[in-house]
Amino acid sequence: MMKNEYTPGEQRNFQTHFAALAGRVDTALEQLLPGEDTPPPVLHTAMRYSTLAGGKRLRPVLALAACEAVGGEVEQILPAACALELIHTYSLIHDDLPAMDNDDLRRGLPTCHIKFGEAMAILAGDALLTMAFELLSAPGLPVPPQRQLAVLHEVAVAAGSQGLVGGQVLDIQATGRETTPEELVDIHRRKTGMLIRAAVRLGAMLGGASSSQLAALTTYAEHFGLTFQIIDDILDITGDEQKLGKPVGSDQKNNKVTYVSLYGLEVARQKAQESRQQARAALADLGERAWFLRALVDFVISRDH
Repeated sequence: MMKNEYTPGEQRNFQTHFAALAGRVDTALEQLLPGEDTPPPVLHTAMRYSTLAGGKRLRPVLALAACEAVGGEVEQILPAACALELIHTYSLIHDDLPAMDNDDLRRGLPTCHIKFGEAMAILAGDALLTMAFELLSAPGLPVPPQRQLAVLHEVAVAAGSQGLVGGQVLDIQATGRETTPEELVDIHRRKTGMLIRAAVRLGAMLGGASSSQLAALTTYAEHFGLTFQIIDDILDITGDEQKLGKPVGSDQKNNKVTYVSLYGLEVARQKAQESRQQARAALADLGERAWFLRALVDFVISRDH
């Protein structure tokens, strides 16, 4: 079982700890996803192809780190954390479709619809989303049923018309037209921020957070999500396609409104730094247990992929 005690004198290697948490997620996903020979095999092959193709596992790692920060045991919440990755993967499969962003590469590999066809990509995404709620509603989470139900509801809202899906709709409607800063914030809050917020809150709630701890981690998550999205917008302009594993410039190609298109590179970078500082400040009362969450927002601001 992973230990959750961190003392000021302890050696802390961010990359090692990130790899350890992400590795646990990868192992759990490998075990939880139906095997490729499970009927219908083409569907389960497509689900595994897109989910196990790599990626940072940022959302489940955030959930596990929030659980650690409040003294919970990450092993007990791994299936719930993996549900977040399934929702994220489903959203990427659908985003890549010709009717959406029409991308051919994801994580350096052909996108799901290029590999398996559009119909199977849609169905693989549908199946991943449904499986996520199967995991979130399964018995065995280390909390009373009412708290598990609260987590389930929170993730459903974050993934639905008020969250991720609604954000995608607003993004499509904003394409090619003048957009206000307030509209841009709302698009990113829904499309990216709400699932990140739900990830942190899921880990905290399942880890036994107090109301004050949950409030602090919620504030952290909101600023973390904004930092992540601004950097994502910047990398679409400045990133290296080989490192990103997907084409750069797709936002420009698709006439999408971003922090860079609205503010320019330098102001976008400044806004990312401001959000990072606010995220770190939110963790002040959580002390040493939150060291990894502090390091994680620093990692996001400096990432190149």
